[in-house]
Amino acid sequence: MKTSHKLALIGTLYVSEGLPFGFFTQALPVLLRQSGLSLTQIGFASLLALPWALKFMWAPMVDHNYSARFGQRKSWIIPAQLLTAAVLAWTAVLSPATDMALIFVVVALCNLFAATLDIATDALAVRLLSPAERGIGNGVQVAGYRIGMVISGGLLLIVFEQLGWALSFIFMAGLILLLTVPIFLYREPIPQVQVPTSKWSWSYFKQPGVMIWLGVILFYKLGDALGAGMIKPFMVDSGMTLAEIGWLIGTVGFAASLAGALLGGFLTSRFGHNRSMIAFGLLQVVGIIGYVMLAAGHLPKPLIYAIVTFENFAGGMATAAIFTMMMDACRKGSEGTDYTIQSCVFIIATGAATAVSGWLAQSFGYTSYFTLSAATALIAISPFVLAALGKGFLALQLNRLEQSEQIVISR
Repeated sequence: MKTSHKLALIGTLYVSEGLPFGFFTQALPVLLRQSGLSLTQIGFASLLALPWALKFMWAPMVDHNYSARFGQRKSWIIPAQLLTAAVLAWTAVLSPATDMALIFVVVALCNLFAATLDIATDALAVRLLSPAERGIGNGVQVAGYRIGMVISGGLLLIVFEQLGWALSFIFMAGLILLLTVPIFLYREPIPQVQVPTSKWSWSYFKQPGVMIWLGVILFYKLGDALGAGMIKPFMVDSGMTLAEIGWLIGTVGFAASLAGALLGGFLTSRFGHNRSMIAFGLLQVVGIIGYVMLAAGHLPKPLIYAIVTFENFAGGMATAAIFTMMMDACRKGSEGTDYTIQSCVFIIATGAATAVSGWLAQSFGYTSYFTLSAATALIAISPFVLAALGKGFLALQLNRLEQSEQIVISR
């Protein structure tokens, strides 16, 4: 199979993943706020993305249960895409005014199907791509996912007022069906060897200092997640139109985040993890302080655009730094298990922050809420400042791990 064909196939699958996720995380909070839901309800709705944090629990089932005739990965990818399209089409006949409970069920189901699709798609990409192709393949993966999120979380929101609720969901369902065609036509080779089912290993948690490191992961992006969780409802309450919010958050913001992640990954390899975690973390704090300025008074639109763009860019840089450090914190031979544990901690932390964001914003007001978010992000940098000075539990544990060669983390 030609490299271009592989990349096209993988790209369409990740666009399919990004479509529902982008709509439910970016566009839906705006629509829910317009429908009269409280900030607390909007915040707790983010818990419906829990399948993404728990997908490691059924990953072995996806790996080892399939139809050999249909294809090991196609057995899961195609049903997941068809079911996603079906529930999106079902949503088209629902009304936010009277069927909010059913809409939340749809969101939960879409996240379940998308998380399962992610497991199978990642496995297919690893199998399809040769080592020489994986660099560009990962670029296509990120780009495809972002394109899906921009389409549904940004562009669709811009034209939502013209299309309406029903046509918007029919459009997404139809697009996912169209993106299913390439994988349907793909002839997947029959696996030659049946890999034994993996067993869960608790050995990761027995390493010295690992719980401290997981605590660092837990808190590093917490402030940014709090800030991002309420910026869209804040914009609605500030009188911005759906088109303005869609363009600013769904398109400009996503582009800035992607650019920040690419630059952050490059600079992390140049300057080292600890310096990058501190520098990008501080930029992230500055970005959230910009949200405090937005909440404190009326600012001209060019400045609003600049603040949101900068915060997304800085958040992307910080995310790249922590993800790179998470990769380097994996033991040789156990990279999959170790990274999954760390990523699940990351997802649970940011998801929990988003879940309580509405309650906090409603209780304290937007200005105090964004101030709290910035303070949380600033405190989260302190372990890395202490580590740079050779002080604190993080520095001690990192040194121990490096000496034992169980985890290699370059500072």
